[in-house]
Amino acid sequence: MLTDAKIKAAKARDAAYKLADAGQLFLHVTPAGGKHWRMNYTFGRNAAGKPAQKTLTLGSYPAVTLLEARGKRDEAKAMLREGRDPAVERRVAAQSRATEHENTFQAVAERWLEVRKPTWSVVHAADVLRSLERDVFPAIGGLPLTSIDSPKVLELLNKVEQRGAIETAHRLRQRISDIFVYAIAIGNAKADPAASLGKALRKTPRSKAQPSVIDRLREHDEQIAAVRKMLRACDDERCRAVTKFALRLLALTAVRPNEVHSAAWSEFEDLDGPEPLWRIPAARMKGDQDRKAEEHGDHLVPLSRQSVAIVKALRPLTGNYRLLFPSDRHVHKPISENTLRALLIRAGYYQRHVPHGFRAAFSTIMNERPDRQEGDRAVIDLMLAHVPKNKVEGAYNRAAYMGRRREVAQVWGDLITADLEPPEALVGRPVRWVDNSPERRVA
Repeated sequence: MLTDAKIKAAKARDAAYKLADAGQLFLHVTPAGGKHWRMNYTFGRNAAGKPAQKTLTLGSYPAVTLLEARGKRDEAKAMLREGRDPAVERRVAAQSRATEHENTFQAVAERWLEVRKPTWSVVHAADVLRSLERDVFPAIGGLPLTSIDSPKVLELLNKVEQRGAIETAHRLRQRISDIFVYAIAIGNAKADPAASLGKALRKTPRSKAQPSVIDRLREHDEQIAAVRKMLRACDDERCRAVTKFALRLLALTAVRPNEVHSAAWSEFEDLDGPEPLWRIPAARMKGDQDRKAEEHGDHLVPLSRQSVAIVKALRPLTGNYRLLFPSDRHVHKPISENTLRALLIRAGYYQRHVPHGFRAAFSTIMNERPDRQEGDRAVIDLMLAHVPKNKVEGAYNRAAYMGRRREVAQVWGDLITADLEPPEALVGRPVRWVDNSPERRVA
């Protein structure tokens, strides 16, 4: 039987030698002075049909103490009694640990992102990655999928809730669930611990309507006058003409703000012809992946004379770039999502109107105008690119009622720009006030 004293006293010799303990355990001492625990055992049969002699390495002294080496020997003998080869079991365990390291939540999430990104817009893909890096990876990113349970996921979601981001918590739950569903499909997980956690989270608060300048105005003429007054106020502000053009085009087309932000010159057709059109690619439109992947899912925006005038006045300013409204600092990137909101705030419309509010103004005014025609409500819904409940019918109607849509777009353009200067008049004006105080009325 070995003792710590005997092991420490063992010196290197010209040839390797063994110091025996009990139960086939021994210490192998090398000529270089290394001391390694090993165990001899028999398992199975060799080619001659005799019991196969094998040796199991249990670690090196002093990293593995005498007591620990005996424990490893006893574990190996227990496996032998169960008919298992300790060496094989060790290789399987090592492989399992390596697989678990490759199958951490973050590693699988990154593979999931690579699969999903081609179906997403660049903005959405960046938003998904940013949310995972901020709230999910620090909590469970380094854990193997098999070690992540529902309480662990709920813990990180509750932390997001506690800072008041309830909608974000629900979105994260869905994204975590999607990642586990993907992991199950590729054989890296057996269950989705986030699947049923939606009911454990606080309910998403009812979304507030985007403020529009026509809110609380009931008279049709008052609503039109309010929109005109706001557009004039924005024209009077000192900022880039490109920003004013973006706001006016948003007002005239009633598309979603992000669709104006990222508008590309290649999307505009027949500007000098009888049917000018803005063809917004389906991939840039709001909606599910089926809508974005539709072969004919582009949103067709018929352009009024006023919209065409804006685009033509803009061409000398940004026509050499890919985007109509590039960032002032990085021309390959679109203007910030806050640019138009900031212009409205400076013009005095803080919490009274936001860029998205033009859609509400267009819908309300055009649906309630005295000379509306039967069926105009469906036409206006198409112009707003509302997602229909019947997806088949929605796909079929993408280009429907185009003649009437052009008429409605022109009526709307005439209504809201009656008192506005032509776009060319906005070019070359001062872009800043000398006095930056709230009054800022010194030219």
